Amino acid sequence: MNNKLVSALLGLTFASSAMATDITDRLSVPAGFTIEPYALNVDNARQLAISDNGVVYAGSRKAGNVYALIDKDQDGRADKQVLIAEGLNMPSGIAYKDGALYVAEVERIIRFDDIDNKLDKAKLEVVYDKFPDKRHHGWKFIRFAPSGELIVPVGVPCNVCAEDPEFGRIFSLNLESKELTTLAEGVRNSVGFDFHPDSGKLWFSDNGRDMMGDDIPPCEINRIDEVGQHFGFPYFHGGTIPDPEFGKGKNAADYTQPALNLGAHVAPLGIHFYTGEQFPSDYDKQLFVAEHGSWNRSKKAGYRVMMAKVEDGQVTGYEPFITGFMENEETFGRPVAMVQMADGSLLVSDDYANAIYRVHYNKK
Repeated sequence: MNNKLVSALLGLTFASSAMATDITDRLSVPAGFTIEPYALNVDNARQLAISDNGVVYAGSRKAGNVYALIDKDQDGRADKQVLIAEGLNMPSGIAYKDGALYVAEVERIIRFDDIDNKLDKAKLEVVYDKFPDKRHHGWKFIRFAPSGELIVPVGVPCNVCAEDPEFGRIFSLNLESKELTTLAEGVRNSVGFDFHPDSGKLWFSDNGRDMMGDDIPPCEINRIDEVGQHFGFPYFHGGTIPDPEFGKGKNAADYTQPALNLGAHVAPLGIHFYTGEQFPSDYDKQLFVAEHGSWNRSKKAGYRVMMAKVEDGQVTGYEPFITGFMENEETFGRPVAMVQMADGSLLVSDDYANAIYRVHYNKK
């Protein structure tokens, strides 16, 4: 990062190393890996994005803020935090492209041009403002497709309700024509997706409905093989479990089955295919899943980052990668989303502990 840019940054000094150690001492990663705080005091940190200059950006949900995090001395820990915007409507999702930061609010997509050089003085420009304004499952995760279009999900405004063409979809937004294309239907609430580095297919997480008990239905990881596929909601959950109200008279075979059924209520949010060279080869092109954790289960589930082993487009295994966010029913953190740094390390946001962690591999 150039000195001129660094000298222009305004922000807050992060908490002490002692506090950082207290938080990450609870977390466990596989042998050979280290997890350390990248940034603390990032209120309600959600989706992450990294600019060409290495500035890390973070959205939030309840806080209504967007942040920039700067590692001035390049030691793997941010030194400064800059408040880009505040008072926004659940700006959970963010994406960086061509020098601009795109932010998803509930009803619209906004953009801050030349963001690295303007930061707290960046001007907001509305890109698209025709999404529904329902806040229930209205927060969004966004990502640019290799084709340049912006992928935007719209969750359903309910626990379970009848289909509506405005909701329960994953859309592709053409930023020039403002045209929306439906990529997937029957999606209750996706808050994370990524493109497979080889096939280019879009994989996404989906949160299962509530109020069917502790153990059903499962949350899901899905894969889009054809544009417009229907993934079953509200008729079927987990591929084959009929909804008590909406499943009558429906056939599970008419809908796309999940690539992987997860535990009930684990709430998968961000997912990420690893494409760096720092981690061992066993992690190459494998799928990390942030299980945010249950909120209404009699015994908590989730609260961890998992890794799905993907071979030839199929999930062949599912194992823990980061644990310790919850212990003996006490919550210490809730992982949300991941982004890969230029050196191959992985950043993980935590909207409960208001932190961002950096996971790196200790090469011998």
